[in-house]
Amino acid sequence: MEFLTELCRKQLELSAVHEEERVVVLSQGNERLEYADAFLSAARSLGAHTYHLRLPAPESSGGNWSVGDSGLAANPEAVEALKRADMVVDLVFLLFSEEQFAVQNTGTRILTTVEPVELLARLFPTRELRERVEVGQELLTKSSTLRFTNALGTDVVYQLGRYPAVTEYGYTDEPGRWDHWPSGFVFTGGTDEGVDGRIVLSPGDVLLPFNSFVRSPVEITVEQGFITDIRGELDAKLLSSYIESFDDPRGYGMSHVGWGLNQHAYWHGLLPPTFPGGMGMEPRAVYGNVMFSIGPNNELGGPNDTPCHFDIPMRDCDLYLDDEPVVRGGDVVVPDMRPAGR
Repeated sequence: MEFLTELCRKQLELSAVHEEERVVVLSQGNERLEYADAFLSAARSLGAHTYHLRLPAPESSGGNWSVGDSGLAANPEAVEALKRADMVVDLVFLLFSEEQFAVQNTGTRILTTVEPVELLARLFPTRELRERVEVGQELLTKSSTLRFTNALGTDVVYQLGRYPAVTEYGYTDEPGRWDHWPSGFVFTGGTDEGVDGRIVLSPGDVLLPFNSFVRSPVEITVEQGFITDIRGELDAKLLSSYIESFDDPRGYGMSHVGWGLNQHAYWHGLLPPTFPGGMGMEPRAVYGNVMFSIGPNNELGGPNDTPCHFDIPMRDCDLYLDDEPVVRGGDVVVPDMRPAGR
């Protein structure tokens, strides 16, 4: 407990928590109560006013993981309490929810923390990581197209410019900012009808939230921002079945796309004997991965708020912004985005 509390204190210092600020720790049921205690102790040691807002355990739905269902929709009093905070530590996972957006819009900054303690320590954020991620944000902001390819035949183009470039580097010190500890990547979204091409997943690519590795190639056809065909063996059938189970055609929409920049993240992070729990942030952040997402784009300000969400980090890709290489064969080639020693 002392180790976790010290980690949380260092995190809150990076996130600019100071005396007289109000820090609210949000949890649900019996989940991550040791995290809540550690953050409460850490915030108090920094002189912040802090308290724990604990929601009832969710009723088991027995269905898929649906993003955007925060458990707060029926609890407006709790939402109002979060709006009055300077910072919310989210131990629930509010991302994609209307309630999170409402809290952020008041200037409250939010830090989601759901990964195992061992990963919080090994992937602890740094200002140097932030600087490199923000270089990627600047490049994305200036670009009109993003294209990525791989040796199996992937060749897909995203028309950019409508949606912002978003950074995740693992702490939040600006009003209204959300981040996730740990992380380390940058992304944006294509225009709503401006994603076209072919994506071929290779064995070893990652399927989230399945938390599994691709076993055989999966060919995905994308036309005008939506998936029109998924072909392959078992993995293709599982992906198709998952999307179909939501009975929502918006689940085939193309969401965000970007690349990882955390050199301390391991590609094998989903394999035993790695630490259980969390939501697979490690493969999302792996240095040089290219990750595309399926489903909602409302976190970027888009209209698609489907609960069907899928992230797919891919290895050994080439990624180009306006035909200029950013990632080559799974390695970042822009000098200002490379960590010291690489």
